Amino acid sequence: MYIIIDDRDIVAGGYAIGFDREGVSSAGIEAGEFREWIGKISDTDMGAVEAFLIGDCNEREALSRLIRERSNAPVLCLNERHSLDDTLCLFAAGADDVLRKPVHVREIVARVGAINRRVFGENGHVTVGELRVYFDGREPEANGKPFPLPRRERRILEFLLRCRGRRVSKTQIFNAVYGLFDENVDENVIESHISKLRKKLKHRLGFDPIDSKRFLGYCIEK
Repeated sequence: MYIIIDDRDIVAGGYAIGFDREGVSSAGIEAGEFREWIGKISDTDMGAVEAFLIGDCNEREALSRLIRERSNAPVLCLNERHSLDDTLCLFAAGADDVLRKPVHVREIVARVGAINRRVFGENGHVTVGELRVYFDGREPEANGKPFPLPRRERRILEFLLRCRGRRVSKTQIFNAVYGLFDENVDENVIESHISKLRKKLKHRLGFDPIDSKRFLGYCIEK
């Protein structure tokens, strides 16, 4: 999920709507509330945050430093106008990218994917057998052909591969796919999504790469 830090509810809400259309869960939060939130959130829940987007608020450099103390997720800042001094200060504080508004949410998602290539390699994807999964919004591929999935199932697959080699719980998957603040969806919906995803993977690949253990969670091995 993406965290949008902006003191203007209408702006944060607009980006949240745009991210939802792209299949990316997000939540808007004011700077003051964010400072309190990041001091209390567990490391497990922090792992569900894929990127931070800092918009119009005070002490953006300080917010970038706070994020860097708790997370390696990409930090992108939005500027209303070009200012070289502001841009350099934000980069020095730990921001990964500084964008001039207006900017489309699809460009933001693509830039997050580009930043993540430093973690997942030059090609920005992970391969498991004949399955290739991208992290820049592109559909995965299976046996060299497109493997279209509903957006929730694709996000689950991406999250499992981000956590490749370690087991994650249903709650962690839920937080990554639906967001940390969504109380209108039952966590059990994750079981349904994963069941459908595993059937499709087995049909296309001939095997199911997702290992599950009761009470321990799900994992895709290295």
